[in-house]
Amino acid sequence: MKKIPVILSILVAAYACGGDNTEQKAGTDEAATSMVNSGSSDYDTAKGAGKFKDFTPPANLDAALATSGEQVYTMKCASCHKLTDEKLVGPGWKGVTQRRQGAWILNFITNTDEMLNIDPEAQAQLEVCLVRMPNQNLTDEEAKGVYEFMRKNDGVK
Repeated sequence: MKKIPVILSILVAAYACGGDNTEQKAGTDEAATSMVNSGSSDYDTAKGAGKFKDFTPPANLDAALATSGEQVYTMKCASCHKLTDEKLVGPGWKGVTQRRQGAWILNFITNTDEMLNIDPEAQAQLEVCLVRMPNQNLTDEEAKGVYEFMRKNDGVK
């Protein structure tokens, strides 16, 4: 008989923690999609959504930054991304810095949820991979290190 209150408590807690904000999120997604589809000047599909608007990578590789980025890759990225063009869970990284602007990559890895909600290229990648990239909560400096490691992987010297 003691099991029933315990089970009910667990079910109530699970329901309360579920945080189903589908209506609120749908409204946000619709507004963002409308902004992208209407060609609003507030959204640049080449740069993505986030704080990195005017990012220009250095001409030469910053080896120290790339090394710190490799450490982040090993800890947070390697379980889903290969350094080749082969898909693991997420897409392989080979050539990514040639296909995407630095601002887009930095915005995607620091503002993952919004980018997956509104960016057409991110959504297309999601359709291929079928798994949303989790927000890794990278600092700006960690993100720049990961980007520099991606550039090193793509042969920038």
